[in-house]
Amino acid sequence: MDFLADCRTRLAFDLVANTWNPVVVWALRHGPRRHVDLRRTIGGISAKVLTETVRRLEHDGLVERREGAYALTPLGETLLEPIEGFGRWAAEHGDDVVAAQSRARSA
Repeated sequence: MDFLADCRTRLAFDLVANTWNPVVVWALRHGPRRHVDLRRTIGGISAKVLTETVRRLEHDGLVERREGAYALTPLGETLLEPIEGFGRWAAEHGDDVVAAQSRARSA
């Protein structure tokens, strides 16, 4: 499979490549949250960046606004499993990546 600029695989990688996209999707996994609650849950994200992120996720069809809160769409819910898979991979291999980065810096 080629990873061309307009292929569907690249589109999927772009969805998770943005630092905050998967974090916001994961934070919404248990149901709708208001902006202030979402920001408190995530931590470390400015109100402006959170607004930009939920707008981008709305544009992509992953999040919708319902009664003053943000919620995952059915499409957004399908992204939870791959995000969880990334989390498992990070738990298993994160130390190896950090060690490799440390070796590269000291070389």
